[in-house]
Amino acid sequence: MKKLLDSLVLKYENKDFIKNDPIQFPHRYTTKEDVEISAFIASLFAFGRREQFIKKLNFLFGLTQTPFELIKDFKKFNLGDFIYRFIKSEDLTELLKILNKLYIEDKSSLEELFSSKDKFNTAISYFYSNCNFPSSRGFCFMFAKPCNNSALKRINMFLRWMARTNSPVDFGIWKNIKPSELIIPLDTHVARISRKFNLLKRKQNDFKSALELTQKLKEFDEKDPVKYDFALFGLGIDKKINF
Repeated sequence: MKKLLDSLVLKYENKDFIKNDPIQFPHRYTTKEDVEISAFIASLFAFGRREQFIKKLNFLFGLTQTPFELIKDFKKFNLGDFIYRFIKSEDLTELLKILNKLYIEDKSSLEELFSSKDKFNTAISYFYSNCNFPSSRGFCFMFAKPCNNSALKRINMFLRWMARTNSPVDFGIWKNIKPSELIIPLDTHVARISRKFNLLKRKQNDFKSALELTQKLKEFDEKDPVKYDFALFGLGIDKKINF
């Protein structure tokens, strides 16, 4: 199994992966702030049909020269017509406002926010505690919690982008999270293929399943288990292969 998965990583983890993936957005920028801010926003919108959320992200990042400018001057943008699935303009405004507070007022960063021992609850709690309407459906969807049966797929994907090193796709610009500490971004494609390969026994696509699968993948590479996200996800969406 390790030999097969390693070969699939080599097949799918390459620069061609970037052009159709939401990670294309942070690859447009060079400074650490712009990369992590654009990556975070892009990851939160990475659900549903790719062409639709990529279109929305192109519009959003097209408003300014840099993502840092977007959060710095968020008040001047009219987002009244912005809507993507559950996420409405007021949800997006709240997101930009909180990122403004994090970077401008608190003089902190997303890396610092996610560097605590309990990084998921600490980070998610920060966004809820600074939101004017935390019960909004769109905001709750962006910041789903493990206790609510979420697999935290999008946040784990964002952390993979930031922390994995020596990759033609991921950035590896964060030093406070080791690749060995990452958790697989579990979505329907990864879960389906993992069960086909008997890598995942649990039936629900939740945080416990993400932990279970990650632990199994550590048997193949304990230092970088989530590199197999490329293998499992790539195989799951590869239309040339039937499963």
